[in-house]
Amino acid sequence: MPEFKSGFVSLIGRTNVGKSTLLNLLVGEKVAAIANKVQTTRTAIKGIVNRENSQIVFIDTPGIHKPKTKLNKTMVETSFTTLTDCDLVLFLIEATSKDIGKGDRIILDKIKEAKRKTILIINKIDLVEKETLLHLIDLYSKEYDFQAVIPISAKDVKYKEVILDEIEKNLKEGPAYYDKEEYTNQTLRQLAEETIREKALKVLQDEVPHGIYVEVEKMKLRKNKQNEEIYDIEATIYCLKNSHKGIIIGKNGEMLKRIGRMARIDMEQNFGTKVNLKTWVKVKEDWQENDLIVNKFKI
Repeated sequence: MPEFKSGFVSLIGRTNVGKSTLLNLLVGEKVAAIANKVQTTRTAIKGIVNRENSQIVFIDTPGIHKPKTKLNKTMVETSFTTLTDCDLVLFLIEATSKDIGKGDRIILDKIKEAKRKTILIINKIDLVEKETLLHLIDLYSKEYDFQAVIPISAKDVKYKEVILDEIEKNLKEGPAYYDKEEYTNQTLRQLAEETIREKALKVLQDEVPHGIYVEVEKMKLRKNKQNEEIYDIEATIYCLKNSHKGIIIGKNGEMLKRIGRMARIDMEQNFGTKVNLKTWVKVKEDWQENDLIVNKFKI
């Protein structure tokens, strides 16, 4: 009988490179917020893949960027901390890169420093010609001895088993750290907060999303008159300015209703129960510098 393998795999890369999309693809469930905006992931989210002979625990880290606030600094520190604590690194870069950019260079140097086994994942290959891809593979292969280089499109399910097989090959014998039924270590409350924030990121103007923080104040499971289970969820979206509050609420409350509706539909699919969601918007100007809040994003 084949030995059982397990390990922690850190997903690292610049902002908006497709880490959360890849994590959700590999796990087969939605565990990380996805939006076409930078800094979507703020914490190190664990996604768990249970295979016949292995358990792979993925850590999706915040994208590497230049920190301007206490929150941003914590996010970047979180990403680099996972490098020294994991068994294997998935380093995600974009196929559209012509050379090794500043952000990718910083990550590469940290990987070299940590001396971690690393698989290079080149995402968005559907956007480039073969010659560009080969140049990029050559460029990175000269820099570090990667276990493997895998060109992919993170939205295409055909790459899932290729990546998982390669990861499993590079793990050591070990126990299952989590129950076979689990696919994330996030609580339902955290998943609810992530879902609301993701929907807000998708529909709001560029300057607003990074100044929002969602907190679920109430989450209670009950049975309705039809004896069906339903979650009552009350959440507050915090923002930095009064002008942002107006944008989030929208004319006649339409924007907030839209965010709430999208989040509710997603939660009902994820939780497998009906959801009664109520949302409010409050201004908290300094939350990105507030230790009590920022510390929630530490690992």
